[in-house]
Amino acid sequence: MTSTEPEKTSTAIEPAVTNTPVQPLSPHSDNHQIATHYTGWKYKSRRIGPLTIPHYASPPVQLTLVSFVCFLCPGMFNAVNGLGGGGQFDASTSDNSNVAVYSTFSVVGFFAGTIANRLGIKLTLSLGGLGYVLYMGSYLSYNHNQNEGFVIFAGALLGVCAGMLWAAQGAIMMSYPHEESKGKYISWFWMIFNLGAVIGGLISLGENINSNAGNVTDGTYIGFMVLTFVGACLAWTLIDARNVVRSDGSRVILMKHPSWQSEILGLLEVLKTDIWIMFLFPMFFASNWFYTYQYNDFNGAKFNIRTRSLNSVLYFLSQIIGAYVFGYALDIKNVRRSMKARAVWVVLFVLTMVVWGGGYAWQKGYTRNQTSRKTYLKDDWTTSGYVGPMFLYMFYGFYDAAWQTTVYWFMGAMTNNGRKLANFAGFYKGIQSAGAAIVFRIDALDTPFMDMFASCWALLGGSLLVAAPFIWMKIRDTVPIEDDLKFTDETYEDVKPLNDSGSVRGNVTTQEMRDEKIV
Repeated sequence: MTSTEPEKTSTAIEPAVTNTPVQPLSPHSDNHQIATHYTGWKYKSRRIGPLTIPHYASPPVQLTLVSFVCFLCPGMFNAVNGLGGGGQFDASTSDNSNVAVYSTFSVVGFFAGTIANRLGIKLTLSLGGLGYVLYMGSYLSYNHNQNEGFVIFAGALLGVCAGMLWAAQGAIMMSYPHEESKGKYISWFWMIFNLGAVIGGLISLGENINSNAGNVTDGTYIGFMVLTFVGACLAWTLIDARNVVRSDGSRVILMKHPSWQSEILGLLEVLKTDIWIMFLFPMFFASNWFYTYQYNDFNGAKFNIRTRSLNSVLYFLSQIIGAYVFGYALDIKNVRRSMKARAVWVVLFVLTMVVWGGGYAWQKGYTRNQTSRKTYLKDDWTTSGYVGPMFLYMFYGFYDAAWQTTVYWFMGAMTNNGRKLANFAGFYKGIQSAGAAIVFRIDALDTPFMDMFASCWALLGGSLLVAAPFIWMKIRDTVPIEDDLKFTDETYEDVKPLNDSGSVRGNVTTQEMRDEKIV
């Protein structure tokens, strides 16, 4: 990720090597040391009453900014698709557009880590956000001229843009925090991101609350267009990863001088050195597969537009709860990371059986042939028996957040190297999108709802079984700094905390060698 080094003040002198062990900076001393060590407004924290706002170049601030970019761009995309059929009566146009989205997304996404590493976070995110604006505009156009070709083109372009946006986002979320905080960072992002879908759903609910029609109004799509454009512009408020400084003064591990050649070769190197990540590929593939069933075949097929809007709000509110519960649970102290990985695998497997078992009981009650008739009267929230499917849809949302949070945490547990994690995020979104492209096409072919449901349940359970060897054997309690530095041209001196008196000897610090009685 290209950038310039943060400028250091003339008073910043390398501390001499002592036998004093490295201690974490206190909450009050860290801001002072960073402001003293680095010049510029972005390294100065600010106090508002009793609250201390972290410096602008800190991971919490940067994560918050990228969360709101995704809140406004992918969040609105989720809000539209969460209505079922993109808010249209007939889901076929939305299905075909989403096939285009995820087809291009799967190709670009797999290589998007290379693009993000070369272009930098800011440009990659902003270009990615623009595709969402056109996508919303295509549905507004469709309301008037039924030009399906334009909607499909907008979807194909969005896939290219989304691949870049999500690779950059994943690198930020997994590489900026310290190891012990990755669960919380993932949950913060997922909560803010899904708040966008909640607000999008509320916009649709407000526009359509008195409507029993099968598609949304123009005002809904116009509102989404405005919000996605603001999100694309917000990406320019980020700073490059090279200038990010954590609370202890340590820096993100990257390439100093990335080139297209180095990043393409780096992608191939990741596949060679981290081959165990392939055990997670089925989980990646399954992670968006179930959206088609939930959005189109559950919410879109059974309910009218205002009830779909309400269901969408509840679904994404449940995602916020799920992200909070799982993110913070994965950062519980005094439990080894390897043990937490095994425990969360068991919890996910049990949830898969319970939640989707309840879904099976519900799905037996209706078919595609019944709901596809123009004369079919869709359920409203006033319909008797609505409460049951409402809670089931909420549990689907909770489960989705649990799945996504855990998969990101598994990837973050493999390395702390920002360059490598950008590639991991690209793999995740590329393979995830390949699955989504396939399942949207299957749905467009009018596959029976029960078959769609069964494919979701089978993929989720089977992918957990495939991932088990990786989780049991390869997730370590911590990743040594020398392992993280192998995939970059940086040294320990470039990324070490401010109060670390160690110096570099090869890939090992003198502090570490003292601790191991080597010197």
